[in-house]
This record gives sequence, structure tokens and C-alpha cells, in this order.
Amino acid sequence: MKKLSRLLLAVAALGSCLLLTGCEGNALVKGIETVNGAINEFVWVKIGLILLIGTGIFMTSITKFFQVSHIGHWFKETLGSLFTKSVIGHTKEKGAISPFQALCTALAATIGTGNIAGVAAAICIGGAGAVFWMWVAAFFGMMTNYSENVLGIFYRRKNDKDEWSGGAMYYLKDGLGSKKNCKWLGSILAVLFCIFTLLASFGIGSMGQVNKIVANVANAFDIKALSSVTVLGGISLYNIVLGLVIMALTSLIVLGGLKRIANVAEKIVPFMVVLFVTGSLVIIGVNYANILPAFKAIFANAFTPIAAVGGGIGVVINKVVTQGFKRGVFSNEAGLGSSVMVHSNSNIIEPVKQGMWGIFEVFADTMVVCTMTALVVLTSGAYNLETGAILDGYNDATLVAGAFNQVFSWGNIGQKFIAVAMFLFAFTTVLGWSHYGSKAWEYLFGTKSTVVFKVIHIITIMFGAVMTSSLAWDISDTFNGLMMIPNLIGVLTLSMLVGKITKNYVDRKLRKKDIKPMISYDPEIQAMQEAALAKKENN
Repeated sequence: MKKLSRLLLAVAALGSCLLLTGCEGNALVKGIETVNGAINEFVWVKIGLILLIGTGIFMTSITKFFQVSHIGHWFKETLGSLFTKSVIGHTKEKGAISPFQALCTALAATIGTGNIAGVAAAICIGGAGAVFWMWVAAFFGMMTNYSENVLGIFYRRKNDKDEWSGGAMYYLKDGLGSKKNCKWLGSILAVLFCIFTLLASFGIGSMGQVNKIVANVANAFDIKALSSVTVLGGISLYNIVLGLVIMALTSLIVLGGLKRIANVAEKIVPFMVVLFVTGSLVIIGVNYANILPAFKAIFANAFTPIAAVGGGIGVVINKVVTQGFKRGVFSNEAGLGSSVMVHSNSNIIEPVKQGMWGIFEVFADTMVVCTMTALVVLTSGAYNLETGAILDGYNDATLVAGAFNQVFSWGNIGQKFIAVAMFLFAFTTVLGWSHYGSKAWEYLFGTKSTVVFKVIHIITIMFGAVMTSSLAWDISDTFNGLMMIPNLIGVLTLSMLVGKITKNYVDRKLRKKDIKPMISYDPEIQAMQEAALAKKENN
């Protein structure tokens, strides 16, 4: 199995390298673009979105609409517990982090360029109605993310370094693999999931994010002495310098392990979210007259395409719905099985309690941050609510910065604000995905060799700083979709187990029934955690 995984990884890595280093006119690159387009269409449009939303609806039903029926409880256990020591206090347990650190690290990976550039692109392609479908995807995605985290905690185990390891690969291998005649299927899907995760970590988790950082910083804070100099066949010296700086910062954090990543994430993530939301509220407040028309456009265009998008129900599904769902998933990653790899490192004992942090993660990412971006775009005037046309001088990449510049115009402060926000969002995404990739690498090649992955991941930052091919983003989107398929197969197969674990928690915690908790599939871990839970409750 490991030989197979190495071969598949080598072939895929070679393809990625050829993709990223080739020029736009290269016949090989055009061929890859065609193949990738076909795979992307199949993964996302033909089966992916149906599988994704279907899983969310099914898990919502299995858990009896937990995100609504117990909204007060999960808000109390997440947002309402942020000032309690058990949630924010650092743990001395080796390789474990606090629930708040796990949330911040997961948000660090999910709140990225998709929350700014991705939302603007969805509106430009699918119209204001795409925002509605982004909300729909997030509503059901809450329970997909919840289910992933419940399974992640339930099937996690300790690795060779006595650190928690969890993720889709483990509940595929030990959960799906425990079903009758499914042992090989579970093992193969676990390996495929890890390969797709590794490739996604190099693409969307490194090169894609860094490419956006460099582009925005170079535009907002141009240094002519560097940007006017080109080397190595036309590469801007400024881009190289920025790439080296990002590499150095990433190395200092990533090579220090998960605890250092989590320590940085818990400081940066709350700051960047509050900063962006505050700035957005100012823009929306200044353009308050357009708030109601913006919401009207969101709901009206969700079912009826506007002139810029085209007519017919087929267009609604192909552009409006698809863009909303894709960008929603691209933003909050519910269904990909990515964030469960860091949530599983939490020192929390109850699977459902970490699952509730998964609900809050999607809520914060899409319902708050993405909605702020959408309202900034729709109320700014740069986007015509009636026709869907973008005003001259704007495009999907500059819409948000342009909206901020309309209010903070002096010295292009608005553009610089967005450049700083993009830097924070994208840089923390690189940190979060470095952990996801290292866990996938650990599963495939062992704990001791994870430093090899970290070094490779850091090196890919320079590729992101200098590359110009937009195909890197397209293929990253495909790898995200490919991650989703084996993960959701695992979630659906184990859906009844998620329902049982949820019912067990609700019966014990909310209905005060005296029953044994469901904590782990492993009898030894179950006994150990059960004793720790009893000790905690007695104290």
C-alpha cells in the first residue's frame, strides 16, 4: 500500500511541477488544462455538489437539525465559553492543543483568499444570488463539518511521538474498513485522501495563497527599486524578496510544530477577523442606503439570473448555484475533511463538543466573514445590482479593494487595508495547511519523516511568489474536490454512528440520563478518556 501511495504521489507531483513551471502557450500545459477542466467539471458539477449538499442535508436530518434545535447550546459551548480556562487555557499534554487553539488553527486554514477574492469572483460570475447558495451550503455544511469532527475525535489515536493523530484517513481505514468486505476499500480511500491532501497543501495551501499575497502587497506597497528589476527571465526582484520573507516567517513557525502554529493562530486569527469585519461594517455603514437593495438582489437573483449572467433555469444551476456552493466550500472547507486533522489534536474529550466547534467554524467563516465581503461588494456601487455589470476599472480581483478605497481613498488606504487583510488571511492559511499536509504525510510515510514534508512545503512558497499561471488555482480547486469524495463516502457510511454519538451526548448532557459516554472506537482510549472525563466532572 505504501509503495502504491509513493508511486501515485510521485506521478501527481510531477504533473503539478510541469503544470506550474510551464508557460501559458506550452502544448503540454494546454493539454493538462483540458484534462483538469474535464475532471473539475465531473468532480464539482456532476457528482461533487450533489454529494456535498446531499451529505449536509442527510447529516442534518440524522442529527435532528442539531445546528438549529440546539443552537443555544452550541453557541454557549463555543462563543459563550471563550473566556473559560478549559477552552482557552494551554494544555501541557504532549502534542495536544486547547479547543480554542484548534478552532483558530482551523480558521487560519479556512479563512483565506476565498473569503475576499473568492466571494467577489462568485458574485461576478454567478451574480448576487450566488451569495444565497453560499449560505445554503454553509447551513448544511455546519453539520458536515460537525460530523467530520465527531468522527475525527472518535477514531483518533496516539502516534509514535505520543501525539494525537486524527482525520478522514483514520475513520476511512478503521471506520469504513471495519464494515463487512470493506477493509481494502477503506484503506485505498484513506491513501487517496492523503495524496489529494498533500497535493492540495502544495497548491491551495501554499502556492495559491502566496501568489495572492505577493500580487496584493506588490500593488499596494510598490517599491520601484525592487519591482523595476527583473531576473531569471523576467521575474520581478520584488516578488522574489517577498517570497523569501514569507518563507523565512513560515519556517520559524512551521518547523516549531503544531503548538507553535496554534500559538500564532490564536493571536492572529481573532485580530484579523475583527479587523476585517470592523472595516467592512464601516464600508457597509457608509453605503447604508444600499443594504436592503443588496439583500433583495441576493434573494431575487438566487432563482432568477440577471442580464450579465444570462437566462434560463439551466444557467441558474450552472452558474449561480454552482458558484455559490463551490465558493462556499472553497471558503469554509466543510466536506473536504481538512480541518478535522487539527480539531483531532484538541485536548477535549467529548467528540460532540469538538463537533460543535466545527459548527461554529463554518458559521464564523461563511455566515460572518463571507457575508461581510459580499455586502461590501453589493453596497459599494462598483457592482450594479440591477444588471450585474461591474463598473469600468473594476474586476473580481479589485472589487473589494475598490469598495474600501471609495471610503478610505486618501493615500489608497483602502487598497492597502485589503492588502494587509489578504496577507494575514492567506499567510495563516499556509500555516494551517502545513499541518494538514504533515498529517497526510505522516499517515503515508511515518511520523519521523514529516520534517521532509515541511521543508518541501516551505520551498513551494517561492514557486507561489513567482508563478504567473492561473492554472495552479484551477488544479488546486480540482484537488479540493478530489479530497471531498473519499471523505464524504466515509461520513455517509458512518452517519448512523454520528447519530448515535450525538444522541448519547444529548441524553447525558441535556436530558441528564445516566448512561456510558461514547468517546472512542478503541477500548483502551475509551477507558482512559472515560476516566479523565469522570475526574473532570467530579472536580
